[in-house]
Parts: sequence; structure tokens; C-alpha cells
Amino acid sequence: MLQCIFLLSDSGEVMVEKQMAGHRVDRAICGWFWDYVLAHAAGDPSKILQVVVSPTHYLFQIYRNGVTFLACTQVEMPPLMAIEVLDEMMDNGFPLTTEPNILKEMIAPPNIVNKMLNVVTGKSSILGSKLPDAAASFVPWRSTVVKDASNEVYVNIVEELDACVNREGVLVKCEAYGEVQVNCSLPGVPELTMSFANPTIINDVTFHPCVRFRPWESNQILSFVPPDGQFKLMSYRVKKLKKTPIYVKPQLTSDSGNCRVSVMVGIRNDPGKPIDSITVQFQLPPLIVSADLTANYGTVDILADKTCLWTIGQIPKDRAPVLSGNLRLEEGLAQLHTLPTFQVKFKIMGVALSGLQIDKLDVKNTPSAPYKGFRAQTQAGKYEVRS
Repeated sequence: MLQCIFLLSDSGEVMVEKQMAGHRVDRAICGWFWDYVLAHAAGDPSKILQVVVSPTHYLFQIYRNGVTFLACTQVEMPPLMAIEVLDEMMDNGFPLTTEPNILKEMIAPPNIVNKMLNVVTGKSSILGSKLPDAAASFVPWRSTVVKDASNEVYVNIVEELDACVNREGVLVKCEAYGEVQVNCSLPGVPELTMSFANPTIINDVTFHPCVRFRPWESNQILSFVPPDGQFKLMSYRVKKLKKTPIYVKPQLTSDSGNCRVSVMVGIRNDPGKPIDSITVQFQLPPLIVSADLTANYGTVDILADKTCLWTIGQIPKDRAPVLSGNLRLEEGLAQLHTLPTFQVKFKIMGVALSGLQIDKLDVKNTPSAPYKGFRAQTQAGKYEVRS
């Protein structure tokens, strides 16, 4: 999945940045790319390959008239897919729209009814026959006629927690990447304002085009006319968090060709809501002949790619889950020299671990007071514990 697009000048300076995924791609990738250009093409981007592999991303680059278009992704994908994403937003080389709601009206999503009609009528195009009304509106992200509005709005804070715990058990990195997602079903052209109880904790904020910048810059208030339906109002990052909800304590000791494993999991800071879907997994080190691992709670599976997956679910109140067992090394190898990194997953409904809280949501220009709902959830992103 394409994550972001940068436009770089000849000096390597970022001119335009478009983030397209929940995980924000750090601008440091542009510095790495420019160092690569200097090292391999003496500073001339036109002389390097269109696809470059960095330690963390696949980079697709096109150089035109002194500007480098740099697209980033963390998964393998056809290079032309990045161009197709832009092609749906262009008309004869000029930007037409980047608003998803309008694009959905112009290009109908595939479904079984469309496929049957195409077979019967012979029509193969999924493009609409006319330009959506909202394309000519002063709020192009919202349809001029909202049908079946139930007069309600729901706001959901969704966060991913990235953390790294070193071999001594010290938390060396903890950040939350979050989104404020809105599902709006309001009649007419409503005006919404939303404020947070603690807006100073958030960094690297990006907004939907509907958000007015001046109220945010002056008072950290979100003022906007929302699109109809579901949309991402904003994304953000909260740095330098000091707490994690659970702990994972691995211990590995090896001698005489045998490695003893013990991994304990427990609640470190109770978030006040149940911690669900807890899993711990790690890659079995190289040169392991066999593995005999069991747990006093949950299930342990050794997958085909030699990944050990420990599925816990919820931590019981009467005991701490422990995984233990032995890893048998290849003959002639006395000790384990490569220690695994443990990947932790969990989900918490009803709380944003960054501490971000919505203070107030006001809705104006509607015939009656709407229903307003709020929800929060946190799940583990890249959560690593080193042994």
C-alpha cells in the first residue's frame, strides 16, 4: 500500500508532502534518498533507477524539470500503481479532485450488480455519466443534497502504540500514532467545532481539507463542514510516552547445546479497560534443531516459517502467563549467539493511551440537536521487546 508522496527540489528540499496512511513516513527518508543520489549519481536524480530500496522502504522516483516525485511504501507493489493513484485525480494533466467522496461518485466501486449490468449491456466503463454536483460546490467534499440523514455524528480516536524495550527492560522509545475518524450523517450544510482537553501533547498533525487552519493555529480548535459519511478528520503523533500497558520479560540462557526460554507477560499500567487480543511472537534463531515450548496460559504454535506464536487473549487475574521450554541447538554449537526480538500485539477498547481527550463538540446549522457519540481504542503497532 502506498504510504506517502514527496516532491523534492534539486537541492533535496521537501516542497510538497502527502501522507496517505496511518503510519506517518518520517521526512528522514528524503535525506537518505538524497545521500543515495549523491553517492551513486553525483547528485543527478535522472541517472539512478526509478525503484530504489532503502533499509525501511521501497522508493519510486521520477525526475522532471528539476523536481523529483518520490513515492514510499513498505510492501512490494507494482511501481505503476503509484501513478494510477494520481491518474484518477487528474484531468488532462491538471488536478481535478483528491476528495474520496467525489471520486466514489465519479468512479463507482465494483459490485455484483455492476458486473451483471456490464455483461447484459456490454458497457465496460465504471465512470459516471456526469460530474458530481459537489465538484462545483464551495465545499467540494460534501454533496449538495444529503439523503437519508439520521442527524447523528460519531467521533472515534484510533491509536497505534509503537514501543521498544531494550535488553535491560528499559523503555527506550514509546510513541502513539493516531487518527480522529468521523462518521457524519447530518442534514444540510452543518458547521462543526471540536476541541481537545489537552491539544499540546500532539505533534505532526495533518488534516482533512475540510478543516479551517486559522482556528486551529490560533486556538487549537477544529472548525469544519464535514463530508457526508465516514472520513479521517486528522492524524497526529504523540511522542515520548512514559508508560506501556503490559510488560514482557524474556529470559534466555544457553549452554551445552541447549537454550532455556522463559517469557513472562503481565499488566504494567492498568488502562482501566480490558486488554484484549494479546499475542507474543518471535522468530526462532538460526541453527535451532528443535523447539519444545509450552505455556501455562494460552496456546503456543510453531508456524511454518519458524515463528513461535503465543496467543494469550486476556491476562487472567489469578496468575501471570508464562511461556517456557527448551531450544535444541545444532550439534557442535554450545551457545546461542543470535537472540530473538519479541513482537507484542494487543487491543484496548475505550481508551486512547496517549491521553488525548475530546473536550467538546458543537454542531450548528442543523434543524434539531443531533446525537453525538464518542469512542476510543488503542492497539499495538511496532511493539518490540529485545532479549
